[in-house]
Parts: sequence; C-alpha cells; structure tokens
Amino acid sequence: MKKILFDLKKEYYFNSLFPIYKELKKDPNYDIYFNIGKDQKRFLGIFLLSQKNNITDNLQKKGLKLTDEKKGFDAVICGDALKDPESYGDTIRIHLDHGVGIKTLRIRNIVKQKNFHYHVFLEGQYWYDYIKSLNWENKADFYITGIPKLDPFFWNNHYDNKKLISKLKIDPNKKTVLFAPSYKPSCIKYLKQKITELIPKYNLVIKLHPYSWSGKYAPHSQHKFYEKLAKKEPNVFLIQKEDFDIYPYLYLADTIISDTSSVINEFLALGKFGIIYELPDMNPKHSDGMPILSVSQDEWLKGAFPHLNSPDKLKKAVESALNPTKEMKEKIEEYKNYFFTNLDGKSSVRVKKKIDEIMKKEKI
Repeated sequence: MKKILFDLKKEYYFNSLFPIYKELKKDPNYDIYFNIGKDQKRFLGIFLLSQKNNITDNLQKKGLKLTDEKKGFDAVICGDALKDPESYGDTIRIHLDHGVGIKTLRIRNIVKQKNFHYHVFLEGQYWYDYIKSLNWENKADFYITGIPKLDPFFWNNHYDNKKLISKLKIDPNKKTVLFAPSYKPSCIKYLKQKITELIPKYNLVIKLHPYSWSGKYAPHSQHKFYEKLAKKEPNVFLIQKEDFDIYPYLYLADTIISDTSSVINEFLALGKFGIIYELPDMNPKHSDGMPILSVSQDEWLKGAFPHLNSPDKLKKAVESALNPTKEMKEKIEEYKNYFFTNLDGKSSVRVKKKIDEIMKKEKI
C-alpha cells in the first residue's frame, strides 16, 4: 500500500484538492493522510494566532486522517509549492495549484526550489505556453490534464441553485451579481459602497478572499467595512468567513466582479461573462523583477469580459456582461478553449491515472 500525504498549508486549499482526494480514496492501494498548516490570523494588529486546532476539528468531522508527520510518505500532494521542502524527505511531489488565474507565483515558487522536483498538473495550454516562454518547461514535469479543482462544476446536480437561493433569501427572478475581490492588490478601496448601486435591480452577493478576514496579509478593515454594509443594507448578502468555498456562488452567479483573483478564470470555465476591474498602475513585479501577472490586466480576456477602470462605469459593465454581443460570445469560447482542456468533470480521473504511472515509474 502506498502512503499519500496531502499538504494543506491553508484550510481553503481543501476545495482544490478534494476532487483528487475523492478519486484516490476509491483505490484501496492508497493510504491517505492530511498535514495541516497553522493558517494564522492577526489579532490586535500585532499577534499571529494559529488556526490549526479549528482546522483539525473541521477536517476530522469530514472523516479525514490527520498527521503531524511529513516524512515517510510515497508522495505528497500540495496546492502550492511546499514550505520547507526538505522536511518531506525523499518523496514524489505532486502540485495541483489552488488557483487557476494569471498570477505567476504558482510557477515561480516551484522554480525557486532548485533542488526539488515537482510533477505539475495544469488546467490547459495557456499555462504551458507561458512556462515555455520563460524557458522553464524542463524545470518540472508538466501535464496538461485539466485540473481537478474545476471538476465539481461539471458533476451532475453537485450544486443546487434553488437551495442556495433559498438560503440567501434572494429574489429568484433577479440576476445575481457576485462581488469577489482579491485581498492584495484589491479593487475594494475603489468600489467600496459603490457596489450597492446595483441594488435593487440585481441580487448582490459579496464573497471576500479568506485573507481579507484573517488580517495577516490584508487589513481587518476589508471585512469590517462589508460587515457594516451588510447590516445596513438588507439586500446585501455577505458570505461569512467560515464558508470559504466560493464555487457554489460562482455556479449561481450570472456575472462576477473581481480584479486579479483566479475566480475570473474559474468563471470563464463556466462559460459565463465576468467583469475585470483594472487597478491603476497595475504592473506589479516580484522582488526579482518577474511580473506578478502572466498577462497585463488590460489584455486579460480582452474582448470577452468587460473591463472596468472607474466605479462610475459599474452599471454599464454589468449590463454588458449580462447581455454579451456576438463578438463577445465568440471570444469567450476562444479563451475558454485555450485556458482550459477537458472541462468534463473527469480531470481527477486523468490526474489519478498519471499519479499511478508516476508511482510505478519512480518506485519510491
């Protein structure tokens, strides 16, 4: 029997790894464990508090086997490049990124670990072409299989929109707009309360990034502002921090407003039109000079997704996304086919098959 370790650095990574866990669990030849990170939050603006005990309780309720051990596993599966990779010993490293957006961190973190080899699974041709443009195609083993994270979108009856509409108490006869900004950089400081101008014509659902709640990487003011707004505006539904799975809401929404978040591409996978808020002077770079984004915001999904660079143009952008032109419909298909391969709900099956092959070949 092969021992597999899922490295869960952040609790919200669980959703991206669950489909492949579900597929591997069917095979009695695999013994599966989870190792949990601290997933810290900031208290009083100074102290960092570990959330490990809370996460442990949540995962044990799901029936998962947890361990503090890192060594002694035949393979480790991660949603980001491993922290302290040497602590995992001689093992097969399988990378399934927790996001499918345009941030280069996903590949940069792997390449920086020069002494450690990864098997990297990609959602489509776009990312492989970008990696080749950097001459990094030999820095890891890459497989264009589709990514398991997206599978639930295409499982029959996995998401229940009627049930979610009832839970949110929103009007089933109105279109639903999902506001899902990133934490840093973020369009929050530009849109703020302006987002409520979409009421009462549309249902407004707000889903903040998990980091917007923790205070470690973004100020607590991000969630406090929208908590106050939701109390003031009965037609604003703010998804609480405990509900970190955005996928049911992506599946429900008719359009989405975001900035640099991977939810933009995830919405693209559904074939629905979102809105990209272009942040001013948005040409950020890592400390080594590498761009943070693989494509500039003004070129990202250009011609398919409406772009917004001023709060005053919000309503017009929403109308455009909800009433796409023929040209927009043609363009979205082009992007979807380039960014993603095999959107059929079976990526986890393909990834599992490849993992089987890797395990037999490397015989660790």
